[in-house]
Amino acid sequence: MKTISIATFTLHSLFFGTLVLNNAGATDMPPLAKSSQCTACHKIDKRLLGPSWMDVSKKYKDATRYVYKDKEYTLEDGLATKVAKGGSGNWGTMPMPANFPTVSEADIKELVKFILSLAK
Repeated sequence: MKTISIATFTLHSLFFGTLVLNNAGATDMPPLAKSSQCTACHKIDKRLLGPSWMDVSKKYKDATRYVYKDKEYTLEDGLATKVAKGGSGNWGTMPMPANFPTVSEADIKELVKFILSLAK
């Protein structure tokens, strides 16, 4: 019987685990999300301070409209408005801070489209 060291086992586990994740279609945060500081509160697949982006995508998967402060929008425009202006209540008591003008409207819309594409 051949024995291997713990270090070799760990190295192989990390390598093959990474391979499996990459082959399974794991999604990383896009560079825009990192540069816009979204990663301080959000992860793709796990709740951090805010909801995971996968949970957001699943919640709105079949929606076409979004209401923000009693005004109805298309889903993408409404979520972009929420990200831009901030708010609370949809995911608990932790408020989401306003992101505009720190993040441009165009970048917010691009990130919203990315988030909504996760559950498709």
